[in-house]
Amino acid sequence: MIVADDETHIRYLVRSIIRAEGFEVAGEANNGEEALALYRKERPDLLLMDINLPVMTGDEVLAEIMREFPDAKVVMLTMVADVNTVKKCLELGAVNYILKCASVDEIRRMLREVFQPAPVKEVGR
Repeated sequence: MIVADDETHIRYLVRSIIRAEGFEVAGEANNGEEALALYRKERPDLLLMDINLPVMTGDEVLAEIMREFPDAKVVMLTMVADVNTVKKCLELGAVNYILKCASVDEIRRMLREVFQPAPVKEVGR
């Protein structure tokens, strides 16, 4: 998993939650350009990324990642809550959108949802 946020304390908090849930943090980025380069290098199971990143915005990074890696899992973790921004990110391919003010339990639930295997469909039923 990669965490991309320009705020050190947010990366620390998210990293702590991720590790407490038993997941590994493959890297951290503090701007969009670093996030994209790190994603290309590590190809993580999940990228948790802020929208308001310096150098390259989170939605720009999201669009590029989805163009290059259509099966990527990206969750936007941000303070931006307006409907148009949420809709844009989901349309670009984000698998979820969670506010930084969310509780630790909400972030944990989101991580479990992202990694929960899809139910197996039985043929002919």
